[in-house]
Amino acid sequence: MSGLYLSRGLFPKDFLRPTVEFVLDVQKESGEIPWFSGGHSDPWDHVEAAMGLSIGGEWNAAELAYRWLAENQLPDGSWWSGYRGAEIDNGERRESNFVAYFATGIWHQYLVTGDRRFLIEMWPAVELAISFVLSLQSEYGDIDWSVDSSGTASGDSLVTGCASIYKSLECAFNISATLGHNRLGWLEARQKLGEALRGMPQRFDRTWESKARYSMDWFYPVLTGVVQSLDARKRMDSRWDEFVEEGLGCRCVVDQPWVTVAESCEMVLALLAINDRSTATEVFSWLSQWREDSGAYWTGYQLVEDILWPDEQPTWTAGAILLAADALTEHTGAANLFTSVNLISDANAKVSSLGLE
Repeated sequence: MSGLYLSRGLFPKDFLRPTVEFVLDVQKESGEIPWFSGGHSDPWDHVEAAMGLSIGGEWNAAELAYRWLAENQLPDGSWWSGYRGAEIDNGERRESNFVAYFATGIWHQYLVTGDRRFLIEMWPAVELAISFVLSLQSEYGDIDWSVDSSGTASGDSLVTGCASIYKSLECAFNISATLGHNRLGWLEARQKLGEALRGMPQRFDRTWESKARYSMDWFYPVLTGVVQSLDARKRMDSRWDEFVEEGLGCRCVVDQPWVTVAESCEMVLALLAINDRSTATEVFSWLSQWREDSGAYWTGYQLVEDILWPDEQPTWTAGAILLAADALTEHTGAANLFTSVNLISDANAKVSSLGLE
């Protein structure tokens, strides 16, 4: 399949409509979006797919997805790592970045629709989720990856997970400020988290093998605004040749000959964050070859064995495709969510006074 080159103002609605329909077909009547038909769901990937629905104009379906999460939220504000309907599929842990991502999805929905009513409806769940996440923040600023079934924290932090939370705290604050709550403590927590990510590498991967072999540890700090400007460009340049396979996509891990579509889409967003639109457009064009006529995309491709692997076409990969396409074409009001830091204007004076820009 020839590549799809996107530019501002030219969202390929007809081409991507089957991708939106694929997610709709997998979504259950309850609003839950499993990885694929018959599969499990998890809070983070559920939100990723829901954001794709919003970009595709399926606002009601996206709202239903977020309501499903709100209805299944635990009293402490968290969610288990895996579900099959109302049943818990993975009750071993509750992951902080999964929980925080709910705020990102809700803010994304508002940016797309401008629906303040829905923002008000979801506020209690957002506030509860962020309270859970920040209860896991250390004095150094990093945030524990998870708690186990007994509520015991993991005692360690992930670069990618904390970077994702950093963006979620931006979104959560924007929700609070839009509704007149102005949770400045969330910005202070975000500032401390950013300082840890930028200057305290010893706070991450303390008790397990380093995750630096994963491409997300490389580009997520750029994607989420932790690292910006010249430092962000230097970071992207530093490991480009390790992770990027020309004409194919981004490797998931540096030591495995396996490119993945979702990571490639997220890398596109990171490239846009450093204003490298031409490379972002080129990388996205490579991904059409992993698309089926149904509109679904394969998880990835194994270079050495020359096979699509695993044998899965996830809804969250479809969501990532739609997010990247939106960012490249600036189709919706949420197009710049992952390519820039945008703390809302009516809080700027208070943000500035705290030194939290």
